Amino acid sequence: MSTIILITGANSGVGFSSTKVIASASSEYHIIMAGRSLEKVEAAKAEIEKTGIKGSISTIQFDVTDKSSIDAAVKQVESEFGHIDVLINNAGVTSRNPDLKAQIEETMAANVVGPALVSQGFQPLLFKSNRPYSIYVSSGLGSLERAIEHPIPNDQWTVYRMSKAALDMLMVQEYTALRGKGVKVFAMCPGLVRSNLRGKSATEVSAGGAAGDPDISGHTMLTIVQGERDADAGRIVHKDGTYNW
Repeated sequence: MSTIILITGANSGVGFSSTKVIASASSEYHIIMAGRSLEKVEAAKAEIEKTGIKGSISTIQFDVTDKSSIDAAVKQVESEFGHIDVLINNAGVTSRNPDLKAQIEETMAANVVGPALVSQGFQPLLFKSNRPYSIYVSSGLGSLERAIEHPIPNDQWTVYRMSKAALDMLMVQEYTALRGKGVKVFAMCPGLVRSNLRGKSATEVSAGGAAGDPDISGHTMLTIVQGERDADAGRIVHKDGTYNW
């Protein structure tokens, strides 16, 4: 029986790389690639399949900021698969709206409220798994300790950091609520990897050349899915260990 893994925001960045790495690891994995644009997730699926993966992939369209869209996706996944084994809340944004109120609302809607609603919607399907995992893609930028030790000299990332700190608390609350039900809950920090979250230009995507291969984050995700990081449940996991709060 396949391990069913749902990944939001799967058509680019960490979601794309996680799909590729996990699907390449074993024939037991079936990835449901989710995104707001079905055209984009279908194109991403085709690109990954060209690499000769061992597992299988399907796609689904829904918007994590739209509860009715999430509810429809839950029904579709239940109809097609009956359950899921791993839920990876990866979709997120970095709003550049010059209006602070709008920037906060846009960022929190996608990075905190959306994952909370996705988890709420899909938990009944996760509870049907014999080995359920719930994983939130967070960031070391959400660590309060690291914010003091490694300050960023401008406010470009302030709201994003706020959202990831809130997401980490969501993860902890879910961990404490569900550990008695056998669900292993994590936050995963991808590290500084190439991503369009920083912008669309080559310089922004690569962080001026400092960003690494996003497959690094995909391999970190794979270790969680394979159970290698079970001792770190309830923590912010990165490739070399865990972050403090």
